[in-house]
Amino acid sequence: MADCIFCKIVQGEIPCAKIYEDDLVLSFLDINPINPGHTLVLPKNHYETLFEVDPETLEACILAAQKISEAVYRGVKAAGLNFLQNNFRAAGQLIEHVHFHLIPRYEKDGFLTSWPGREYAAGEMEKTRKKILAEL
Repeated sequence: MADCIFCKIVQGEIPCAKIYEDDLVLSFLDINPINPGHTLVLPKNHYETLFEVDPETLEACILAAQKISEAVYRGVKAAGLNFLQNNFRAAGQLIEHVHFHLIPRYEKDGFLTSWPGREYAAGEMEKTRKKILAEL
């Protein structure tokens, strides 16, 4: 995509702090990190969301993320690590090129300080399950 910032990085038009690269995947440090070492992993080909990525490319991204995440975790001496991926604006996707966040975590770093889970109402879980199964 001509106006995609990640495609421009893949093409070498915009510099990045590269961490890893192979035929299908590019990884680099996020320019607005949650914590130092916050790394992005993305397919070189343009896909807007996770729903569009072909299985071979997705597998390459996940395997690269696994390898890179350990290096990030150990390299910055993190206490933990989040592996996040957002789809569409409502979920926090700011760049419309699928990418995975590897975020090193530390005690009391202020990120994701709560998980606002709630219980299902009576019968809601089963209704939701059936809706999902109908789409499989």
